[in-house]
Amino acid sequence: MNVLIVEDEELAVRKLTKLLQDVDPTLQIVGTTASVRASVAWLQENPAPDLILMDIELADGQSFEIFEQTSVESPIIFTTSYDEYALKAFKVNSIDYLLKPIKRQELEASLAKQRRMLTQPVVEPMGTATINALVQQLRQQIQPAEYRKRFLVKHLSQWLPIDVADIAYFYSEDGVSLFRTRTNQKFSVDYTLDELEAMLEPTQFFRANRQFVVEITAVQQVHSYFNNKLKLTLRPTPDDEVLVSRERAMEFKKWMGK
Repeated sequence: MNVLIVEDEELAVRKLTKLLQDVDPTLQIVGTTASVRASVAWLQENPAPDLILMDIELADGQSFEIFEQTSVESPIIFTTSYDEYALKAFKVNSIDYLLKPIKRQELEASLAKQRRMLTQPVVEPMGTATINALVQQLRQQIQPAEYRKRFLVKHLSQWLPIDVADIAYFYSEDGVSLFRTRTNQKFSVDYTLDELEAMLEPTQFFRANRQFVVEITAVQQVHSYFNNKLKLTLRPTPDDEVLVSRERAMEFKKWMGK
C-alpha cells in the first residue's frame, strides 16, 4: 500500500512514519507534504496513492482547501486534535478520523478498514446517525479526564519533573518541541504542539500560532499588529516574536478575558 503523509510538523511526520513502519513494514511512504500548496502540486504531479494520512491544520491553511483546488481520488484518514472538523471531514473521501496523539491500535484498525475497502469498490455512504455518533465519541475522546500536571524531561544525565504550573510557553524550533519555564529554563519534549495542546488545560494555555502555545499569565502585553493580527509580549522573552493571526485574534481576546 502506497501512503502519502500530509503534515506540517516535522516531529509528527517522523513519529507517524515510524508508527506506520512498525504496524506494517510493507507500507511505502511515497511522499510527504507540509502545506496545502505543496499537497495540491504533489497530487497533480504523481499517481494517486492508495491512502492519504492528512492533518487538518497545515502551514498555509486547512487541508480541506486541497479538495477545492484539485481532484483527490484516494481515501483519506484525517489526523487532528480538534473534533469540530469531524462532520466536514466525512463529506470528502475520508474513511476514518484519528485524534492525536495517534495510538498504534487505532492506526492498525484504520489500515485494516482501508484494506477491506479496497476489495469493496462500492461502499454505502455513512448515514447521518452514524456521523453524529462519531462526532459525540470524538468529543468525549478529545477531552481528557485529567490534564497534564507535569512533564518528565531529560537534563544532562538525569530526569527532572517539571510542573505544568511552572511552564510559561511551549514552542517549536527546527522540528523539535520545547518549553520554557517561568525561570527561563529550556527543555525539550517528545510531543508535537498538536499533541501538547490536547494535554493542556484550555483555560490556561492557548495555541497562539503554529509555533507557540502560551500560558495565560506569561502574557504581559498584547499589541495591535498589521492586518488585524496581535503581537504578544511574553515573560520570559522568547527568541522569536509571537503573533496571533487575524482569524484567531477574537478567540484569543475572549480567552484572555475580554
